Amino acid sequence: MLTSKISKVSKVVICGGKGVGKTAILEQLIYGNVTIESEIHSTIEDTYVASVDTGKGSRDTLRIYDTAGLQGSVQLPRHYLTYPDAFILVYDPSDPSSLDMLGGIKSDIDKFKDKKEIFIIVIANMRSRQSRSAGSSPINSSQQQYQMNNDAIESNLTRANNWCARERIKHYTVNAMERASLYEPFVQLASRLYPPQTKSSFPQLRQLTQKTSKVDNS
Repeated sequence: MLTSKISKVSKVVICGGKGVGKTAILEQLIYGNVTIESEIHSTIEDTYVASVDTGKGSRDTLRIYDTAGLQGSVQLPRHYLTYPDAFILVYDPSDPSSLDMLGGIKSDIDKFKDKKEIFIIVIANMRSRQSRSAGSSPINSSQQQYQMNNDAIESNLTRANNWCARERIKHYTVNAMERASLYEPFVQLASRLYPPQTKSSFPQLRQLTQKTSKVDNS
């Protein structure tokens, strides 16, 4: 008789402010079909299934729940806080308010996790970072604005790194337009959710223990 091994499917919620690129990240990661011209509609709620190769010889499955972008003082709905095994918090480093929002989300996760180990990673999506077009010669005011934008982004990235270090959360910088930049955070997350099974260094001792147990029960 043929049997199939039932594997665990880890549940992951991706959340953050409105317009930070959560859906673009997932679409690019799974399908690789997102470009600058792609039209991404605002998400109400959606589910993706990602099969991740962590280098262990098998592929691990993540069921990822894409959530609506948060604005202002709106909180992540409570039902998202009770069932996931992990959270991906996304922000836009050019928008400091999207980073500020993550502190409240993290507090809510801690409040509702109920002693369950929950993995959290933070992703800075650089897709909004402005760059000079090739061959352009901006005037001085444009150069100053460009430099100010870059300085603000670097400041927000530093602030995010410091916050993640305090909270002991992994922080990743990606670009939703560059698929290869998305692999590391999802591979690392899957590796934490699916740790390799440890085997005894003393198989003979294990066998002896099993035999002893059988004798005791006989």
